[in-house]
Amino acid sequence: MSRPAGRFRHRRNATLLAAVSIGLIASACSSGNSSNSATATGNPVDGGTLRFASASGPGSCLDPHQSPADVAGFYARPILDSLVALNKDGSLHPWLATKWSVSPDQLTYSFTLRDDVTFSNGEKFDGNAVKANLDHIVNPATKSQLAANTISTYTGTTVIDPTHVEVKFSQPNSAFLPSLSTAYLGIEAPSTLTHGPDALCSKIVGTGPFISENGYTPNKGIDYTRNDAYNWGPGNADHTGKAHLQKISIQEIPEDSSRYGALTSNQVDAIASVPPVNVSQLKKTPGFTVDTAAAPGGNYNYYPNTETGVFSDVKVREAFRAGIDWDTIVDKLYFGVFQPANNILSPATVGYNKASESAYGYDEHKANQLLDEAGWTARDSDGYRTKNGKRLTVVHPFLKEYAREQRDTLLEQVQSSAKKLGIDYQIKNITIDDYYKVIFTKGYDVLDLSWQRASPDALRTLMDSSNIPQPPDHFGTNFARYSNPAVDTDLRSALAETDLTKQSALYGNAQQQIAKDAAVFPVYVFNYALGRNNKVQGVKFEPQAFPTFYDAWVTQ
Repeated sequence: MSRPAGRFRHRRNATLLAAVSIGLIASACSSGNSSNSATATGNPVDGGTLRFASASGPGSCLDPHQSPADVAGFYARPILDSLVALNKDGSLHPWLATKWSVSPDQLTYSFTLRDDVTFSNGEKFDGNAVKANLDHIVNPATKSQLAANTISTYTGTTVIDPTHVEVKFSQPNSAFLPSLSTAYLGIEAPSTLTHGPDALCSKIVGTGPFISENGYTPNKGIDYTRNDAYNWGPGNADHTGKAHLQKISIQEIPEDSSRYGALTSNQVDAIASVPPVNVSQLKKTPGFTVDTAAAPGGNYNYYPNTETGVFSDVKVREAFRAGIDWDTIVDKLYFGVFQPANNILSPATVGYNKASESAYGYDEHKANQLLDEAGWTARDSDGYRTKNGKRLTVVHPFLKEYAREQRDTLLEQVQSSAKKLGIDYQIKNITIDDYYKVIFTKGYDVLDLSWQRASPDALRTLMDSSNIPQPPDHFGTNFARYSNPAVDTDLRSALAETDLTKQSALYGNAQQQIAKDAAVFPVYVFNYALGRNNKVQGVKFEPQAFPTFYDAWVTQ
């Protein structure tokens, strides 16, 4: 469907914003994330409404087939089922598919499907629905900014009969089955896929345990009603049949104190992202609990532009990385709720390479020495380093309007620390339209991003040269504009490797080379902190560290 260019660009900019400011993305392999979640007490209660406050929404688009924001997967999960279900240990369970197999060359995945599943609009789920969804995701008209990347070598689906399909790839993709477990490859009603991207951004239809009649309203939220016909839950769920809850109401409250106040004043039953300053207090408050889950994938990191500007010099990158006391900044700001990051990936990610941590230590003396070696030896009247009469300036475009977790305060502390090194660190608070421009014009020295994903394959998304943003509309998330053929080879070889030991070795090589090249400045490890009234029970976390509500209930 064609649309006016201006309208199209506005929606695309908004979804790009979701990827940057929300900063959370899709699962693609086995996860090692840990959680600290209280065991449910008492027997499940049927009925009731769960009132939930989210810190952010999926920008302008709910549809996980299109959106680059992994929080779209959280919003879509109650509506959409997947072919398989993933455990945090990497094991898989049946869901809409009862069994599956992989050809020896890893190019064909064969699935046997359930024959008793119906979409909430009355359509029958079958092999044609699977084909329609996968074809829709990779169709250029969909403009998928997340889901399509996980199946980029998909060549098509053959429907053998209503309950048997073969999904084919041109190259091996060892991350396909775990990716298939996410809502980003969730199954939508085939007839709705013809409605066009804009319609799907506000309302999607699936086979899931909940239905949303009115769909999603940007910046406000979404309401769900139980699908009473539901009887095909994931194989790793705690119960079968319809959900316990009758309704779920999610409202967006981005301001931390307002969201926390809504919980403690019983205006809502549970909230996402308990402010770090309040976590300890809430844990001590009678009647409330904080459940946490360590997020896998990319940490909240700063990505230097390695292609142009001052950070194209590896010595300057090394100096900046060593000269900022990241650990102290994070510890003081987040009260231990978020841990300082010592690698591009979170320790909760399978394939995390601990040996890479040694490259990220604080050493101010080393930083100054490296800057001297890079030729930035002179100083101007303001005390900033110069070379050939030019000041050592770093430009960091920042979407302050959408900042969460006090990232604006953190950035100001980084700016202050950089000044001590003689670096003029300039924070440019800009609009999303301007942000769109700087990405494609290389008009930045640093961009910040978090990339929540239950897989070391997050490295490919963040650092493979094929994911460098390219005009006019390739929204790659390699904001470091990093290109290293050895890393590309390791990341692509890992997709063809099914031996987990060998796979981890390949991802480990990539992490160590990225560290050696100082192509990322790790900041903090994100932990999902869910605050809830104790009347809310049975909330679980999926491997990507998002809460799920199929098994949840609310006591009266």
